[in-house]
Amino acid sequence: MLVLTRKANQSIMIGDSIEVSVLSVMGEKVRLGIQAPRDVPVFRKEVFVEIQQQNVEAAESSKDALDQPLWAMRQAE
Repeated sequence: MLVLTRKANQSIMIGDSIEVSVLSVMGEKVRLGIQAPRDVPVFRKEVFVEIQQQNVEAAESSKDALDQPLWAMRQAE
Protein backbone atom coordinates (compact mmCIF):
# COMPACT_ATOMS: atom_id res chain seq x y z
CA MET A 1 0.00 0.00 0.00
CA LEU A 2 1.27 3.41 -0.92
CA VAL A 3 0.76 5.93 1.90
CA LEU A 4 0.81 9.63 1.07
CA THR A 5 0.36 12.67 3.26
CA ARG A 6 -1.75 15.49 1.85
CA LYS A 7 -3.20 18.65 3.37
CA ALA A 8 -6.49 20.36 2.59
CA ASN A 9 -6.61 21.65 -1.00
CA GLN A 10 -3.93 19.19 -2.13
CA SER A 11 -4.52 16.20 -4.37
CA ILE A 12 -3.07 13.04 -5.85
CA MET A 13 -3.38 11.60 -9.34
CA ILE A 14 -4.24 7.98 -10.08
CA GLY A 15 -3.18 7.26 -13.62
CA ASP A 16 -3.81 10.04 -16.12
CA SER A 17 -7.47 10.67 -15.44
CA ILE A 18 -8.37 10.23 -11.76
CA GLU A 19 -7.72 13.03 -9.28
CA VAL A 20 -8.38 12.64 -5.56
CA SER A 21 -8.44 15.95 -3.67
CA VAL A 22 -8.49 16.59 0.05
CA LEU A 23 -11.28 19.13 0.44
CA SER A 24 -11.13 19.52 4.22
CA VAL A 25 -9.98 17.89 7.43
CA MET A 26 -12.19 18.25 10.52
CA GLY A 27 -10.98 16.20 13.48
CA GLU A 28 -11.08 12.57 12.40
CA LYS A 29 -13.14 13.28 9.28
CA VAL A 30 -11.57 13.90 5.90
CA ARG A 31 -13.66 15.13 2.96
CA LEU A 32 -12.37 13.89 -0.37
CA GLY A 33 -13.29 14.98 -3.86
CA ILE A 34 -12.83 12.50 -6.70
CA GLN A 35 -12.69 13.48 -10.35
CA ALA A 36 -12.85 10.49 -12.65
CA PRO A 37 -14.20 9.68 -16.11
CA ARG A 38 -17.89 8.75 -16.09
CA ASP A 39 -17.08 5.17 -17.09
CA VAL A 40 -15.04 4.64 -13.90
CA PRO A 41 -17.33 3.59 -11.03
CA VAL A 42 -16.52 5.19 -7.67
CA PHE A 43 -18.05 3.73 -4.49
CA ARG A 44 -17.45 3.84 -0.77
CA LYS A 45 -15.88 0.50 0.14
CA GLU A 46 -18.81 -0.69 2.25
CA VAL A 47 -21.18 -0.02 -0.66
CA PHE A 48 -18.82 -1.79 -3.09
CA VAL A 49 -18.61 -4.86 -0.83
CA GLU A 50 -22.42 -4.97 -0.54
CA ILE A 51 -22.82 -4.76 -4.34
CA GLN A 52 -20.30 -7.57 -4.82
CA GLN A 53 -22.12 -9.73 -2.25
CA GLN A 54 -25.49 -9.11 -3.92
CA ASN A 55 -23.99 -10.00 -7.31
CA VAL A 56 -22.68 -13.31 -5.95
CA GLU A 57 -26.06 -14.08 -4.37
CA ALA A 58 -27.90 -13.22 -7.59
CA ALA A 59 -25.57 -15.42 -9.63
CA GLU A 60 -26.08 -18.33 -7.23
CA SER A 61 -29.87 -17.98 -7.21
CA SER A 62 -29.91 -17.74 -11.02
CA LYS A 63 -27.82 -20.89 -11.25
CA ASP A 64 -30.17 -22.68 -8.84
CA ALA A 65 -33.20 -21.48 -10.82
CA LEU A 66 -31.69 -22.92 -14.01
CA ASP A 67 -30.48 -26.13 -12.40
CA GLN A 68 -33.89 -27.09 -10.96
CA PRO A 69 -35.71 -27.47 -14.31
CA LEU A 70 -32.71 -29.32 -15.76
CA TRP A 71 -32.71 -31.71 -12.81
CA ALA A 72 -36.47 -32.24 -13.21
CA MET A 73 -36.01 -32.98 -16.94
CA ARG A 74 -33.30 -35.54 -16.19
CA GLN A 75 -35.54 -37.24 -13.60
CA ALA A 76 -38.38 -37.47 -16.12
CA GLU A 77 -36.21 -39.31 -18.69
